[in-house]
Amino acid sequence: MDFNKILMLIKPSKKEEEKMNKLADSIISKIKIKDTKVTLGGSGAKNTWLRGNHDIDIYVKFDCGKFKDKSDELSDILNNSLKKSFKKVERLHGSRDYFHVKLKDYTVEIIPILNIKKGDDARNITDFSHLHVSYVRNHSKLCDGVRLAKAFAMANEVYGAESYIRGFSGYVIELLVIHYESFMNLIKSASKWKDKEIIGNKNLAERLNPSKVQSPLILLDPVQPDRNASAALSHEKYFKFIEACKNFLKKPSEEFFKERKINLNELKKKGKLIILKVNPIKNKLDVQGAKALKAFEHIKNELMRNEFRLIDSIFKFDENVSYFYYILDRKELNNLKKHYGPPVDNEKALEIFKNKYKNVVIDGNKSYTFIKREFTYPLKFTNNLIKDKYFRDKVKSINILK
Repeated sequence: MDFNKILMLIKPSKKEEEKMNKLADSIISKIKIKDTKVTLGGSGAKNTWLRGNHDIDIYVKFDCGKFKDKSDELSDILNNSLKKSFKKVERLHGSRDYFHVKLKDYTVEIIPILNIKKGDDARNITDFSHLHVSYVRNHSKLCDGVRLAKAFAMANEVYGAESYIRGFSGYVIELLVIHYESFMNLIKSASKWKDKEIIGNKNLAERLNPSKVQSPLILLDPVQPDRNASAALSHEKYFKFIEACKNFLKKPSEEFFKERKINLNELKKKGKLIILKVNPIKNKLDVQGAKALKAFEHIKNELMRNEFRLIDSIFKFDENVSYFYYILDRKELNNLKKHYGPPVDNEKALEIFKNKYKNVVIDGNKSYTFIKREFTYPLKFTNNLIKDKYFRDKVKSINILK
């Protein structure tokens, strides 16, 4: 398979690269704080970013010797500086507060960190960020392999460590390609991963905090050996990645690197299709996504709880407009549904149940009757459900697409 052809599509062009570097240099030149070093960070600094990515990370590295005992003050110091240079700065809460600045069509994330030389000097998880950059840059010959792996993970919907995705983070992808020494070695090895896979020193892995080894993949961070870099990875995304690797090896194709668009005609063939258009609440992306996912899961669970047969469901999140897809059995539900009462040996409760309902049936130690359903069609049920107050703090608006 010709990976160069794929790289031509996913690798930033020279023009795009120059534009990003020029903007980054412009931002860096405007941040002037004594005893700091301001640098490009993230995938831009690692040279592992993909074409069309308009996110830029800037690290403001505070002198460790002078600021290690002032870790809690870094965000305030940076905030005061940024307000002097940029019209609109958004402060976001994290383990240490960081900042967003919108410039042209780019989102710039400006992160205050200590300029540590070794892990013991870190006062915050973000202080390791530039060490991650250095580690990946030391394996620069693999940057195109990383790009292939990132595009593969994105196309197969397993990319991103955010709580509403729980997939492979960019850094985890980078570490995996470095560990296996190429994109294809990663694919071949991942296709053989077991239910639980450990990458790194197994003795160190056994000493990790139990809460950090619940994920199916334990990937020891070479920069922070006491950390499982893939702790956020869900079983669903793990096995989905393995399956994608197996399918790719069976029949390699460029399609494995292209985002799959929703085919409404194909979905409609499966059953009754309900599409909800959702406007997320205004908040941090991770919070937006997590709340939207809760809304999506609530609707799915309520459909099943009310005995509508769910064939498939798809969650498509975007910070501007998201879509929920539910495919259900076309068959209308029976007008009557079984309504269970107390067990027979609870005589007092059973008597109350019998007085409330006629035609109570006793089946062993169970009691039940039949009551009329309010909804027999999933569309009407869903339309009524989305009016519930449950959704008020989950999404800004939610509507059924006609």
